[in-house]
Amino acid sequence: MSTLSFSTAIISDAGGRDYNEDCCDHRDGCWVLADGLGGHGGGEVASRVAVETVLGLLAGKAPAAPVLVQAVQEANRALHLKQRGNPALERMRTTLVILTTDGTAALWGHVGDSRLYHFRGGRLTAQTEDHSVPQAMVKAGEIRAADIRHHEDRNRLLRTLGNDDEPRPTVVPGPVQLAVGDAFLLCTDGFWEYVTETEMEITLAKATDPETWLRIMTRRLLERAEPGHDNYTAMAVMVG
Repeated sequence: MSTLSFSTAIISDAGGRDYNEDCCDHRDGCWVLADGLGGHGGGEVASRVAVETVLGLLAGKAPAAPVLVQAVQEANRALHLKQRGNPALERMRTTLVILTTDGTAALWGHVGDSRLYHFRGGRLTAQTEDHSVPQAMVKAGEIRAADIRHHEDRNRLLRTLGNDDEPRPTVVPGPVQLAVGDAFLLCTDGFWEYVTETEMEITLAKATDPETWLRIMTRRLLERAEPGHDNYTAMAVMVG
């Protein structure tokens, strides 16, 4: 079976903050995005270490859930080493979202509230569920999913990397066969807070390449973002 091709575009910006604690990169069929937490440079270190560690372990590898989980655990151990070596980094944490493919099938997993969206035929077919207090409230039937974006507890995360406990990523049950025209969006909460899922579909229909798709969505984000808004980062991946 011939493998598919992938085109990628990235945007990452400090937004209304003094510095950018987000990090993302891709290589050899692996895309990784992280949103660092902790301030004072700690978040920036956490996100970079997590992304570099996962890419080093998963790039070029066939998608497999146990391997992805192990990579997340190794990233967590790498953060612990940095924390022990520098007390100023003790409180650093990061979210993480990962997409891997062998060119025919894809697998993804995440920790925290950075998200992955999968589109097929221009329609949203799957998305990750945040490890956050509002997402737990949605599961309990207390609020609607649409209420997460502006909920007062939206920044209260239930899972991150950098904690003492072993990270528990949520991974799709098995590799998903890809098709020409599929698209993925990996993004931090500073991005999806201002762009709804319906708008992601609408803008995808107007774009023939990932750069255009991101550019249109970012324009919507900047029209709505308030002064001092969060860092925002996104990777758009289109399957050809």
